Amino acid sequence: MVDGKLLTFVKELSQLLDQNPSEEIIFTKGKKLLQDLIAVDDWLPAEFTKPHPQYYQQYLLYADPLDRFSIVSFVWGPGQKTPVHNHTVWGMVGQLRGEEKGTPYHRQPEGGFKAGDPCICPPGHVDTVSPKTHDIHVVENNLSDQTSISIHVYGGNIGRIQRSVFDPVTGAEKPFVSGYANTLIPNLWNP
Repeated sequence: MVDGKLLTFVKELSQLLDQNPSEEIIFTKGKKLLQDLIAVDDWLPAEFTKPHPQYYQQYLLYADPLDRFSIVSFVWGPGQKTPVHNHTVWGMVGQLRGEEKGTPYHRQPEGGFKAGDPCICPPGHVDTVSPKTHDIHVVENNLSDQTSISIHVYGGNIGRIQRSVFDPVTGAEKPFVSGYANTLIPNLWNP
């Protein structure tokens, strides 16, 4: 069963994107919409909260039919993290449950990457990524004894977009397409 909060978020974000806003407006008005969605952890169906024992899960919750945005539940078991990676589109990451650590990585003149200052994200926190400002990072569960869940909103269907992972020492780039862990998505219109 899906609470109407996710449908409300989809409608409001769709209306915002209909106005063809700048990224700055998406990161102010859209960020506020995401903060409202994650303010109370009572709406995400259980099947989109299940961790995998070896690696994080990326569950598609909604993909806009015009590929303007997608909403994804990221579920992190203890100790799980991403490699150094990019997105190629704007993104907002809202912490729903648990706690995550996001660490930006900066390309160095010699080709590798240097880690920046990490951001600890408690429930209710929203962070952003963008190719225009800071698109390369590592995200990890900051808790060693429980699952953490974040809701990601991207400016495209992130599971279909070719992106890259990077070797932090050499800077070597390897393309990938993430896909999704689930084969079904929530029915937003029949809660």
